[in-house]
Amino acid sequence: MGYGLYLYGIFPLPGPQDLDLEGLDKQPVGAHTIDEFVFLYSEAQQERYLASRKNLLGHERVLEQAMEQGYRTLLPLQFGLIIENWNSVEQQLITPQGNALKQLFVKLDGKREVGVKVFWDQSAELETLMQEDEELRIKRDRHEGKPLSMDQVVQIGQAIEQAVTTRKESIIKVFQTNLNALAVEVAENDVLTDTMIYNAAYLIPWDAEAEFGEQVEQLDLQFEGRLKIRYNNFTAPYNFAQVKDRE
Repeated sequence: MGYGLYLYGIFPLPGPQDLDLEGLDKQPVGAHTIDEFVFLYSEAQQERYLASRKNLLGHERVLEQAMEQGYRTLLPLQFGLIIENWNSVEQQLITPQGNALKQLFVKLDGKREVGVKVFWDQSAELETLMQEDEELRIKRDRHEGKPLSMDQVVQIGQAIEQAVTTRKESIIKVFQTNLNALAVEVAENDVLTDTMIYNAAYLIPWDAEAEFGEQVEQLDLQFEGRLKIRYNNFTAPYNFAQVKDRE
């Protein structure tokens, strides 16, 4: 068995049938049933898989291809999970968490995860802010070219920072107002870069994606030239059903 078995995700019975998928290290993907749970796995060729872009995409691709073939109810497992044998899965996961897994299957039945990431140009937003906020602009310009005390620097900086934060929150509110009502559940995640201002995942009915995608397009038009929106309309439901290995 080499380094053991690499696990990708869990499906309810009957689970994927006759899938012809290639996993990490170009290993064939198989399905193994334990009680009411079907695990997608391949033989691990490494003792530990680094979280490289290639490996992460390979892990995700296996799950997405299974979903594309109609096996939509899925609990994705965290990247890099390797087990020695199936007995360890039964003892460490199925026995203590079996009922919780079944509840997640019910929750995810007929639903999918989509994601929205929103980016802005902070310099452009700050310049627009100064054009629109006369009081703030006057406060800044009044001290231009003059030596400032530390208190003055802090005060002006805090005023600008607060105005930028308010501006950012007003944009986020528009996305929340237009998208949250279309979702069964929403997960707001940390922003990943300095230019990203919003990062959210939505659990929506599977057949409601067209309506949701249309709403995202409307927001894109509303903020055209001001924001960049990245919309992922097809992904494994990590934000709503991630099952982590037990220590």
